[in-house]
Amino acid sequence: SGFFEPLLYLLSVQVGFAALVGDIVVDGVSYDYAQFVAPALLAASAMNGAIFDATGNVFEKLRHTKLYDTVLATPMTAADVAVGEILSAVSRGVIYSIAFVVTMWVMGLVGSAWIVLAIPVCALIAFAFAAAGMAYTTYMRTWSDLEYVNAVTLPLLLFSATFYPVSSYGGWAWVVQLSPLYHGVAVVRGLNLGQLDWTMLVHLAVLVVLALIGLGITSRRIKGLLLR
Repeated sequence: SGFFEPLLYLLSVQVGFAALVGDIVVDGVSYDYAQFVAPALLAASAMNGAIFDATGNVFEKLRHTKLYDTVLATPMTAADVAVGEILSAVSRGVIYSIAFVVTMWVMGLVGSAWIVLAIPVCALIAFAFAAAGMAYTTYMRTWSDLEYVNAVTLPLLLFSATFYPVSSYGGWAWVVQLSPLYHGVAVVRGLNLGQLDWTMLVHLAVLVVLALIGLGITSRRIKGLLLR
């Protein structure tokens, strides 16, 4: 579902909505609307694949099967558990991303060969959201707490300059820029449009910081929950 939700959004844009919108102008340059939206949904697909893997699956192992209690009886540490699960979630996000890029290519929505670099960028997006998601999972008590994940990811999908340029938000543009997904969208969209500039480094830095914070919290929480 984490892959098909953005894909269905993309198909709806390509099949009907793009014809109503027409071309979209960003910084004085005109783009096909579907080509503008596609890379943003690619970033969202990486987010979905990682965060849902790092929440529901991890919660089952942490609270029900007690798998990590057994793992920590080996020489592995709490940090190893955190990194291992996060990398597992990242692999899922990367698989989603590769499939999505192929879909974009088939639909004629790839605008630049630089889109190849979107795969490692999506891996970073997946790592950041997997780390944040797993950190949240360590605070979950029941399955109903997963609803908060949906309550966060859906607004991120809708309000991260995914479907509209940042300029369309007017005075609220600064709120959009607080979204971690927005920073991923900005980089992936720039790569697909062949527009590389130094601001991409800032966007990537934000994702790296989010990943490190999430990883640090997760390691401490796993250690506190299982070794107390």
